[in-house]
Amino acid sequence: MGFDLEISRAAEILRAGGLVAFPTETVYGLGADASNPAAVRRIFAAKGRPADHPLIVHLASAMALPQWAREIPPAARALAARYWPGPLTLILRRAHGVIDEVTGGQDTVGLRVPSHPMAQALLQAFGGGIAAPSANRFGRISPTTAQHVRDELGDRVDLILDGGPCDVGIESTIVDLSSGVAVLLRPGRIAPEEIEALLGTPVGRRGSGSPRASGTLAAHYAPRLPLLLVPAETFDAAVHEQGVLRSVAVLARHPNPAAVSVTHWQLAPVDPLAYAHELYAALRALDESGCEVILVESPPETPDWAAVRDRLERAAAGSAAGSEDAT
Repeated sequence: MGFDLEISRAAEILRAGGLVAFPTETVYGLGADASNPAAVRRIFAAKGRPADHPLIVHLASAMALPQWAREIPPAARALAARYWPGPLTLILRRAHGVIDEVTGGQDTVGLRVPSHPMAQALLQAFGGGIAAPSANRFGRISPTTAQHVRDELGDRVDLILDGGPCDVGIESTIVDLSSGVAVLLRPGRIAPEEIEALLGTPVGRRGSGSPRASGTLAAHYAPRLPLLLVPAETFDAAVHEQGVLRSVAVLARHPNPAAVSVTHWQLAPVDPLAYAHELYAALRALDESGCEVILVESPPETPDWAAVRDRLERAAAGSAAGSEDAT
């Protein structure tokens, strides 16, 4: 099927209340018509996602913002002008008519404009907002290829659009502007330092009064195997100690020293952007390695590694919880 026909079919499925998985520059999303309550509820059923966990609505351009947000502060317009299309989600006060199924019953809504050509083509053809969390089982590793979606959700999805591997590889930066000041709810490719430079004001950090948002639960992005984050300075010793007891799969930013014997050693990039791009595919490979535990070398405690560190900490928490409902 040609590209245009596939996009047209996908838009028709969305209009009929179906589910379409599609690529974005961050991860693959599980999309439904964001104005159709029954369709949005299908997302929650397919993922096993709690109904009070809000979704992000994907838009074709910032021109659609007034349809979804009743207040658009100057900071939101500045961020949209600089980073959209791109991996940034803005939390704004929702417009009248935005359904509770999308917002989790809150007075805020998450909005973003993806840059992936296939996502853009779908949004243009559909002509409305598409609610789309990551296309995986709730709490598990986000998908960065169409095959990941097939492996995770199978026939729970009416159509999977294959746009190749995602460029960024981790979810969007989320900034809350619903209170009038910028607050970082989830780190991503766009760093808070960049946002502060653009806005000329400090970016706050998530607190108890912040809106609920995708990817902010303590346990998230988890493999099925236990995942342990180990400081770099004690990593090789920990791998050796664990390897005596059970089969170990490793994700490290340095090669395997000859003295350490493990079942599966995966070398990770030393650059944080490249690491983020490969992270979820690497975790899936380790999860399917046949080992009993995953050991990951902790990334540096520096701002450029914040988004990767966030995903790994939540993955470790989710794997320790061992639950299907931790995204």
